[in-house]
Amino acid sequence: MNGFIHSTESFGTVDGPGVRFVVFFQGCPMRCLYCHNPDTWQLHCGTEVAVDELITAFEKNRPFYKNGGITCTGGEPMMQPQFLTELFTAAHEHGIHTCLDTSGICFDPDNTGTADRILDVTDLVMLDIKHIDDDMHRKLTGHSNAGILAFAQHIARRGVPLWIRHVIVPGWTDSEDEQERLGFFIGGLASLKGLDVLPYHDMGKRKYEELGIPYPLADTKPVSKETAAAAREQIMRGIKKRLHSKID
Repeated sequence: MNGFIHSTESFGTVDGPGVRFVVFFQGCPMRCLYCHNPDTWQLHCGTEVAVDELITAFEKNRPFYKNGGITCTGGEPMMQPQFLTELFTAAHEHGIHTCLDTSGICFDPDNTGTADRILDVTDLVMLDIKHIDDDMHRKLTGHSNAGILAFAQHIARRGVPLWIRHVIVPGWTDSEDEQERLGFFIGGLASLKGLDVLPYHDMGKRKYEELGIPYPLADTKPVSKETAAAAREQIMRGIKKRLHSKID
């Protein structure tokens, strides 16, 4: 099976454990105001590649991936579910660790079959939760977060290791209340293994200019690592509060 791929990265170090071969998928239904890959929005663009081609590309540098594997990101990999499932199935046949970096926007709580087939061959899910408040999530991304939060809970029920990613964006996700609420929610996810709190950056501005698209957060300043670290601590407070509530 062939899929539409934006690009690949041979030595990714921030896309899951170890050094990884990163595959950037085309297509995404979300329109996050701070998206730094607008060139991945359209589905039938990029390069059409076969599963075997990607496995071969991985195998060429396999010694470097001893503690890593393949990460599929985007865009939104779950927009091409059959291709994603076939790629991860082939990866498992070759003893390759698989990581899915997703927004969860394609999950259908009423029909979980497609997601389950993906999760059956996924070793780690890195789930981006853009905002814990549904109204703010709609304003920030153009979509509700209901299905995304349901996907997080579904992953946890399936027992698939889960990392949560959250970007700190000034004026959007920088309130302590929002951060604590997010922490309280993810504290209830039994398979939670990690939390990445990332500072907003505007390095995608150039892509918007090249595509002739106005950059929505043109006046928003990048966030420091220190601010992101403080936000992570606040989210951790929410996690601990949830865990204590279970004990009580």
